[in-house]
Amino acid sequence: MAEQSGLDSAVAQELAERVVRVLYERDRASQALGITILEVEPGFVRAAMDVRPDMVNGHDICHGGLIFTLADSAFAFSCNSFNVVTVAAGASIDFLAPGRKGDRLIATARQLWRSKRAGLYEIEVVNQDGVTIALFRGRSHQLKGEIIPMSSQPPGA
Repeated sequence: MAEQSGLDSAVAQELAERVVRVLYERDRASQALGITILEVEPGFVRAAMDVRPDMVNGHDICHGGLIFTLADSAFAFSCNSFNVVTVAAGASIDFLAPGRKGDRLIATARQLWRSKRAGLYEIEVVNQDGVTIALFRGRSHQLKGEIIPMSSQPPGA
């Protein structure tokens, strides 16, 4: 995927890691939910969240909105990993199995397609046993600007 950005793969990888780190430092919602970043590549992010007792609903299962938030966070980090300010244009989710208190949910976001201004991403949320909890699809829209200003970066950084 580095070819799409015009950067060699090592530079694109380093940039993706730096961008996601900066975005995570600014993302108070993901931090408050205990979401952690496990893996980053250009257009790809794996993030995790442990289901705490305060995250379950009246059925004693993980609130769907919080599963959506985990997937949405992985989506956001993934589509911004190219260092272009990118926002969601739309998203949908299918809940396939319940998340339970004590589960570790892992969201894997993969870029399916990306053009100059838009992208399509698929996010699978699984539990610690590999059971698919939800499938999320997000459409992204690029705005003007960079997360990390490249003019202040040394060549090859």
